[in-house]
Amino acid sequence: MSLYDTRFFFEHYYSKDPSVLEKTKGKLEGSRKGYVSAITVHETYRLTLEKEGRDAAELRASLMEKDFEVIPVDAKAARVSAQLRKKYGMPMADSMIAAAAKMFGLKCITDDPHLTAAKEIRTGWL
Repeated sequence: MSLYDTRFFFEHYYSKDPSVLEKTKGKLEGSRKGYVSAITVHETYRLTLEKEGRDAAELRASLMEKDFEVIPVDAKAARVSAQLRKKYGMPMADSMIAAAAKMFGLKCITDDPHLTAAKEIRTGWL
């Protein structure tokens, strides 16, 4: 099972390359149950809010919550995130997503170098 990073959704919604869109659609259609961190919901909402406005952001967030299991941020995740952040010098949002992948043993679908550098998690891309 996989945890989808914000980078995946950025490419899925905003890539101008038709082959990338085909790959992201294929990845979603081919997956069993997908997971996202609450941080990914936040980042995707913020990005969509900036690019397309509140209605589109609300729709995307609702679809993510319907189609994916959302992993919440809690105190345990905060501690694991802080350890990863210190070890790899990654931004807080990335360390929270990495913490979710680590805690639940999920492969993280991303090409973000902050996440692919973390040896504690498995990553993959399109």
